[in-house]
Amino acid sequence: MSQASDSTLATLRGTLRARLGDKGVVTAPDDLAPHLREWRGRGVGHTPFMALPETTQDLAFVVAQCAAAGVPMTTQGGNTGLVGGQIPQGEVLVSLKRLNRIRAVDVAGDAITVEAGVVLTTLHEAAAAHDRHFPLSLASQGSATIGGLISTNAGGVHVLRYGMMRDLVLGIEAVLPDGAVLHGLKALRKDNTGYDLKHLLIGGEGTLGVVTAATLRLFPRPRGHVVAMAALDSAEQAIDLLQTVRAETGALAAFEIMNSVSVAFATALPGVRAPFTAPWLALMEFESASETGLRDLVETTLGAAIAAGLATDAVVAQSVQAAQDFWKLRESIPAGHRAVGAPQTSHDTSTPVSAIPAFLKAADALVERLSPGARCVAFGHAGDGNIHYTAIAASAEAPFPAAAISAAIHDLAASFGGSISAEHGIGVFRRDELPRFKDPAALAMMRAVKQAIDPRGLMNPRAMLAHAAAPQDMGVSAP
Repeated sequence: MSQASDSTLATLRGTLRARLGDKGVVTAPDDLAPHLREWRGRGVGHTPFMALPETTQDLAFVVAQCAAAGVPMTTQGGNTGLVGGQIPQGEVLVSLKRLNRIRAVDVAGDAITVEAGVVLTTLHEAAAAHDRHFPLSLASQGSATIGGLISTNAGGVHVLRYGMMRDLVLGIEAVLPDGAVLHGLKALRKDNTGYDLKHLLIGGEGTLGVVTAATLRLFPRPRGHVVAMAALDSAEQAIDLLQTVRAETGALAAFEIMNSVSVAFATALPGVRAPFTAPWLALMEFESASETGLRDLVETTLGAAIAAGLATDAVVAQSVQAAQDFWKLRESIPAGHRAVGAPQTSHDTSTPVSAIPAFLKAADALVERLSPGARCVAFGHAGDGNIHYTAIAASAEAPFPAAAISAAIHDLAASFGGSISAEHGIGVFRRDELPRFKDPAALAMMRAVKQAIDPRGLMNPRAMLAHAAAPQDMGVSAP
């Protein structure tokens, strides 16, 4: 894959503008700027122009023309990715924001078909309008788009009950690297006719094609909804409490934990409060088909858990606002520790749920050895083993070997049978580490699939499995 000449890019730009119109091809620096900045400030990209197709057919035209010209593409949804794969470094940027229609709702079949640029909150509202529930929920749901969530196999806070995005997708429509359209928008729960090709695109980070639409699973809207928070002395208590409330209620939808360091950083932000001061907090959300009895069941279960020594205190939200305040605490943690003026490195690891306490204890000791006095933020999805772990230097001047800490944390997760990327993906930031942790046979299969479907490496060429001739990642730094 060679760099395209200015004349080739100019011809391509003119061809695409003739098809897409002036709104479909963007070159003005001020209009491009928001799409070229990694949203946490970890780098700035560049592109000759941005294409914004409005239909699947338009996107197929864009991809076919780029392929004919040998011009690489980077695809972007809401620009909320956490591993840098959505920021172009010289490729044509393809934004899917104009592909934003709700195509169909099948209430009886509990399915909805939406285009890739639909924002997650819009999907939630569309489902609710039909008395249905789409369960994926995460902090960036006001800007994250369905195509990006599928391409990264997003997780969020309800994986414990509903699974990852992969578990919520019934069918996919996508444009392949040569411009061909894969028509796979089936709403079937069972289709045993060979390879399930949609799973190559779910979690594929745009390296094998561009998702344009998807048919997704819906669920009956829960009538009963209870949010609670518990104070804990240890991570071991958290895992014991998790097992207890899950077994005793049968209604647990989310179970998040936060250590005291993460809570302190979050509550330093305006309007963020915590109901307890404790080494650990557990945030729990329960759902049921009926409002009747759920609150009493949760309160009884938590009371018994406290009596059994599984928690030191607990509170059940008595209003919608109180429940929102509990979730605000959890969702403010990333902003809280990013505001700290000291070097830091973050991780998206997972381990078996039972290994979380041992992993956290070992991780804290490891960070203290490599950077004495460093502060360790640990929070996240204890119900599915995904803990977001950030090490922050003791001060702006303190020694902080970020690369060594990250490598050691990843080695530690792997030693527990875990993963270096639980839900954020590989992208650019984790790409060079992937060969250290991926089974060689699996890595060879991934490369063979990439070579078969995109032999010239034109689709997101720097993400996950970098093409040998991909542009360099200048300007974008790893976390």
